[in-house]
Amino acid sequence: MSNPQAAPAPRTTIAVGESDPGMPRFKAVKAAITAALVAGEWKSGEFIPDQSRLAQRYSVSIGTLRKAIDELVAEKILIRRQGLGTFVAAHGPVRNRFHFFHIIDGDGSRQLPKPELLAFARGRADAREATELQLEPGARVIRIGNLLRLAGERVVLDTIVIGAAMFADLTEPRFRNRDSTIYSLYQTRYGINVVRTHERLRAAAADRRASKLLGLRAAAPVLEIFRVAYTYNDVPVELRHSVVDTSSRFYEADRGKVEAKR
Repeated sequence: MSNPQAAPAPRTTIAVGESDPGMPRFKAVKAAITAALVAGEWKSGEFIPDQSRLAQRYSVSIGTLRKAIDELVAEKILIRRQGLGTFVAAHGPVRNRFHFFHIIDGDGSRQLPKPELLAFARGRADAREATELQLEPGARVIRIGNLLRLAGERVVLDTIVIGAAMFADLTEPRFRNRDSTIYSLYQTRYGINVVRTHERLRAAAADRRASKLLGLRAAAPVLEIFRVAYTYNDVPVELRHSVVDTSSRFYEADRGKVEAKR
C-alpha cells in the first residue's frame, strides 16, 4: 500500500462552485471527491491526499473538508487509519465479513462462507432485472448461481445477475478462480467498487430447487433476501436473490453505528 505522504496531488479538479447553489458546501465537496473516485484518481486501497491539500484543491476550510470526509468514512467509502491518513476502502475477506455478509452462527460468531459455483450463463435481462439494474430491456446479462457453506453446512443459495457490458471479459473460469470475494473481483479487475446495498427480506417456504440444494425438507421455512448493490452515485451493478436456511443461524445487521456517525 502506498505511503499517504507520497501520493501525488490529483491533476483533475472538479469545481465545487459548479454544484447546486442550494447544496451545503461540504455536500458539494463530498460530491466532488466522489467524482474523483469515479474518475479513478485514487484507486481502491490507496491513500488520498491529506486534508490541507484537499481543502486547498476545493477552496474550502479544513472544517468543511472534514465534514465531507466524515460522511464518506461513515458510508465506508473511505477509511481512516490512525496516524497514517485516509484511504479508499478495498474489498476483501474482512470487509465482506463485517459489512456485506450478515449471516451469523447461533452463538453470534462469524465466519466467511465457502462458495461453490453452481451455474454461470449469459442471457437477456427480463423486465425486473432491467429495471433494477437500469438496463435497456433485453440487455445482455450474466446469471450466476452460488451455494455458500458455513462450517461445511449448506446455508445460502444465491442467484446473481449483472450487466454483461459492465463485466465484458468475465468468464466462468475467471469467476470461479477469483482469489477473494465477488465484490473484490468487481473492484480489482473492473474498477467497480460496491459502496452500499439495498436489501428487502421476507419469510418464505423453500421451493423444490432450494430444498434440494440446501438439504431441507419440502417447503421448509427460509429467509429470502433481495439485494441490489450500488457503486458510486447510486449506479446499480448487481442484483442478488438469496435463500437462507436460518434454522440454526441469524441474519444480523448493525446499521445504527453508521447512522450515528453521519
